[in-house]
Amino acid sequence: MGEIDFYDAKYYTNRELSWILFNRRVLNEARDKNIPLFERLKFLSITASNLDEFFMIRVASLKDMVNAKYQKPDIAGMTPKEQLAHLDVAIHEVVELQYSTYNRSLVPRLKLNGLQIIGCHEELSKKEAAFVDKYFEENVYPVLTPMAVDSSRPFPLIRNKTLNIAALVRKKDIGEELEFAMVQVPSVLSRVVELPAGQNTRKIILLEEIIERNIDKLFLNYDIVCAYPFRIMRNADLTIEEDEAADLLKEIEKQLKKRQWGEAIRLEVASHCDKRLLKILKEELRIEPQNIYAIEGPLDLTVLMKIYGMEGFGHLKAPGYTPQPVPQLPPGCHIFDEILKGDILLHHPYQTFAPVVDFIRQAAKDPEVLAIKQTLYRVSGNSPIIAALAQAAENGKQVTVLVELKARFDEENNIVWARMLEKAGCHVIYGLVGLKTHSKITLVVRREEDGIRRYVHLGTGNYNDATAKLYTDIGLLTCSEDIGQDATAVFNMLSGYSEPRVWNKLTLAPLWLKDRFRHLIAREKQFALDGRPARIIAKMNALCDQDIIASLYEASAAGVKIDLIVRGICCLKTGIPGVSENITVRSIVGDFLEHSRIFYFENDEHYEIYCGSADWMPRNLERRVEIMFPVDRPELKERLLHILQTQLNDNVKASVLQGDGNYEKVTKRGRQPFASQEAFCREAENEARAAFEEEPATRTFVPEVHHEA
Repeated sequence: MGEIDFYDAKYYTNRELSWILFNRRVLNEARDKNIPLFERLKFLSITASNLDEFFMIRVASLKDMVNAKYQKPDIAGMTPKEQLAHLDVAIHEVVELQYSTYNRSLVPRLKLNGLQIIGCHEELSKKEAAFVDKYFEENVYPVLTPMAVDSSRPFPLIRNKTLNIAALVRKKDIGEELEFAMVQVPSVLSRVVELPAGQNTRKIILLEEIIERNIDKLFLNYDIVCAYPFRIMRNADLTIEEDEAADLLKEIEKQLKKRQWGEAIRLEVASHCDKRLLKILKEELRIEPQNIYAIEGPLDLTVLMKIYGMEGFGHLKAPGYTPQPVPQLPPGCHIFDEILKGDILLHHPYQTFAPVVDFIRQAAKDPEVLAIKQTLYRVSGNSPIIAALAQAAENGKQVTVLVELKARFDEENNIVWARMLEKAGCHVIYGLVGLKTHSKITLVVRREEDGIRRYVHLGTGNYNDATAKLYTDIGLLTCSEDIGQDATAVFNMLSGYSEPRVWNKLTLAPLWLKDRFRHLIAREKQFALDGRPARIIAKMNALCDQDIIASLYEASAAGVKIDLIVRGICCLKTGIPGVSENITVRSIVGDFLEHSRIFYFENDEHYEIYCGSADWMPRNLERRVEIMFPVDRPELKERLLHILQTQLNDNVKASVLQGDGNYEKVTKRGRQPFASQEAFCREAENEARAAFEEEPATRTFVPEVHHEA
């Protein structure tokens, strides 16, 4: 045997096909009969939302490459054209599985549990039909804009992701020729309309069915030959020439408008759509046959999230969870005094995000605080952190905020915040040309009796108080002098051109982080070769960087035991003799979205543990400003190791990557069911109760029994 080439394409999985496998794992939650019915609706809605974004960005990007005749293969040896061919098959299979789940499993079960979804307006009783027609006249008709297409009226521009109804019409009495007409289903109205209450069952109908039923009222001089809903997806991958943009803010605003009118890359139509109508849509939108999806059911299943939000079905949902207070931060405490006692680790959403908000709020009001500096990537619609930063500036603090305008699908939101902060007197910067600033860091500079002290918050997730209730993330509050110096250097680098000669504790991408990870992996490899303890545990959202994977293969071949917890994309293959026999990969899909990045290196029984904002992806390690930070305090290191070990023990929500490239649920083999997210909820409640002597928690945890759907 010759020396193994760890970069050989046969050792890698295509990134896009791996993402499809991830979305299928989410879809498996919708198919799991042991999960509460409305939670299954939610998961199905998430798969639809995921697929929309995948088309707008990833599929669109591949199409751009094909159009540009770009033929360089990816790490798995596939050209863009080959990737699209494989994706066409895989995505059609996923969509078919989505709708068989909806039609055969969820709709009948909803009806059995007292909620009937009217699939077609022809199913309405006389009384219900009268209600629907009146609802149309009073609420829908005034909002609609019917559009006809003829010699004087060209085919209309159809906005990205909008739901529309297309019709073939014929002029009454004299008309023989078929004409095309359409109307957009208005997004300003609720798509879910509840019918008058029945005896035992509540009934709902979708808005497009109401419009389709009454479409003749929009084209009074025409006979309606046929009418069907359709929806298109457009290329939404923004191309921003930062070097040439005199004003980045204006350039992004200009590109955002183009997102609505990019090239059409997917067409969804009702499965029984008239062939003549479909031909017109296909030709006008320039859609290829493989990009047409004939749908057996309602278009755009994200509507299921609206149904999930209906009141009166709490018994069909998972019990709610309230994020718990942090034992080290008693209510009403002075947060800087508590940080001074020692570093504080935060585990969201099991523990509340409130301390992070309080950190900024108290800094804004504290007369001894001189400056606040923060990076913002995604924030909530009514962010208390934005309000606190604005107040700090008004109170005379030196406030510097890096707002990342290029955060995908949050560009518009972030432009609004940037302008508001500037008006309040904050110094707003937009990061470095050509790079996204994805790091999560806040620096508070405070004057104290013994001089200036720097307080720092570092996190694996965004400063978004809304998603902090749904995403699992790690945060660290510290006043370590070394980290404080590094934090100052980070902001000096982002706002100017200053770059420190050395870093004390933090490691940054794009210049140093990949090399640091490869060094840590190589160190474990050397320990293994020397016959010493060697192990790696790494938790992240995605793994597709070829250099990192090759390093992991080398370490595995040397005997390092490697356990990876990767929620989404994973281009690494397991079980390859002599290459990845010592590597396991598991993905956890549960009630909360796994978002934290934690990295453990055994280091010959003197283990080191790090957290950070970066996944092991080329974009994070080479094209973004990211921060990795060590956790040094022994009890906090133990807690992070406990988090990793708890997830490795999950046998309810974990799926393990097999040698054939598929994922399979963990086999319990007589073991007690153990869900890591439920365990973390219990732990947080018990810790808070012990710290604050509260009454026992009201939430009861029922052990889950999990079977394949």
